[in-house]
Amino acid sequence: MSVHDDFEKEVRGATEAALGKIGAAGAEYRIEIPSAGNADLAVPCFQMSKSMRKAPKAIAEELAAAIEPAGMIASIDALNGYLNFTMDPEILTRRTIDEILESGSCYGGHGKNGIRVNVEHTSTNPTGPIHVGRARNPIIGDTLARAMKLRGYDVTTEYYVNDVGKQVVILTWGVNNIPPEDVEKADREKADHALVAYYRAANRMMESDPEVQEKIADLLRRFEAGDSKVISEVRKTAQRMLDGLKETLESINVGLDVYTWESRFIADGTARSVVEQLTASDYAGKEDDGACYLDLKDFGIQGKNTKFTFTRADGTTLYTTRDLAYHLDKFKRADRVIDVLGEDQKLGSKQLCSALEILGCERKPEALFYSFVSLPEGKMSTRKGVVVYLDDLIDEAVTRAYEEIRSRRTDLSEERMREIASIIGVGAIRYNIVRVQPEKQMIFKWEDALNFDGNSGPFLQYAYTRTCSMLRKAGEFEPSADPSKLTDEYETALVKVLSRFGSVIEEAAEEGRVHMIPAYGHEVASTFNQFYASVPVLSSDRERNERLTLVMCTRIVLRNVLTCLGMGAPEEM
Repeated sequence: MSVHDDFEKEVRGATEAALGKIGAAGAEYRIEIPSAGNADLAVPCFQMSKSMRKAPKAIAEELAAAIEPAGMIASIDALNGYLNFTMDPEILTRRTIDEILESGSCYGGHGKNGIRVNVEHTSTNPTGPIHVGRARNPIIGDTLARAMKLRGYDVTTEYYVNDVGKQVVILTWGVNNIPPEDVEKADREKADHALVAYYRAANRMMESDPEVQEKIADLLRRFEAGDSKVISEVRKTAQRMLDGLKETLESINVGLDVYTWESRFIADGTARSVVEQLTASDYAGKEDDGACYLDLKDFGIQGKNTKFTFTRADGTTLYTTRDLAYHLDKFKRADRVIDVLGEDQKLGSKQLCSALEILGCERKPEALFYSFVSLPEGKMSTRKGVVVYLDDLIDEAVTRAYEEIRSRRTDLSEERMREIASIIGVGAIRYNIVRVQPEKQMIFKWEDALNFDGNSGPFLQYAYTRTCSMLRKAGEFEPSADPSKLTDEYETALVKVLSRFGSVIEEAAEEGRVHMIPAYGHEVASTFNQFYASVPVLSSDRERNERLTLVMCTRIVLRNVLTCLGMGAPEEM
């Protein structure tokens, strides 16, 4: 157990004993980390007020009087209705440093818990490059998966490839029937950028030419009927597009473990099985044209959205039907299923859960919704002026980072500057996108993302490089956790922040609050900078080993934070 787990256990025991002493045994309470920094842990007494018929302030004071400091508890006080506990600083320092040095890259995490988690993220349609608006999906999903792995879960990340349906069939028809000279030239060589031009051209032709429209409709019908030749052609086109999307994801340090093809659920008959089960349910209905739907008004869905259509008029399945088959498959492979979804999917997710209930499935996916990214007007545009792709954002971030490095450093080779610029540019994007609470709207601003002095990726990375530089200059030393030599207020503050990493990872992993990780990283970097500016380290005498050990621990924690955020950890900037 970590030092914080042990301390919380003692606080819980002391609180329950005190409640018994004042005649309130069994009263419900919770323990939290106070935001004001008045203590290490606190018990808010407001929820006890009604049952005890006392003011929270009076309850806190009565409980404080009933507890004697002992063990890890150094002091107890009552403040504004809170019962505050402070940990013995010597125990905190010794245990924290020992845990960090012993755990290294595993610090902040837990041992394997045996729970299988499936995190599906990105899953963008293979009909064009990933655009900036959807950039939060892979970054949030990947960060969550990293946090859950550190927490001890057996995590599988998954991309659901939509190789079925009208869009990808249109793309395939376009690639196979439109001459290259009849499509606009792509801005870059990547497959996804080259192929999207065929998709646009085929769409225009379909809208203006009934014959093309019929050919595409025929392809779709043959696909749904299981025509192996059509399925193979569509899969081949989708794979080419997917190769380009993978390249984009890899450039921001996002890798996925599994790619599941939507067409699989047509080929293996599971989508058709879902249709048969839904059709036989009491909630099934049929439109005049033959399309089948579920009436979901009994599941809390109102208005025009109560009808959940699961087949077309011609009996072919829809994405929604295949998504049901996909989730039933995921439930067989994982103990927890998490879907990272755009805010526009809230209704669809609710309908999916209702349909799963109708199918007799007792499990539901956990949805993590995010709002889309937007860019300020005039800040950036593509040559087409229609959409900004994630590839464009990455290029711009790396270019801006390079210009910043070149203006600050004259001692680095061109190759090294480019290398560092890539690490900083990608890190800036990932940090700036994940630092905003997922459900909140966000506008990507360059002045925020690449600010070396603010709440940004470069600020966090620069603090890490400073720890590396200090340790290089220090040479060999004997790591020590002697708390009697680390009593300065800036040392104590840094130890306290470092000790909280496990709690942050727990909150991020268990509640999907991934924005807590960059917030914590910024706090570590800021607290370290205050320590560095206020306490002599390399020039100190009696406390040199202990202070260098604290720098080493900070380096470990910052690297673990950067790893969780999918950011590089450069040793120089």
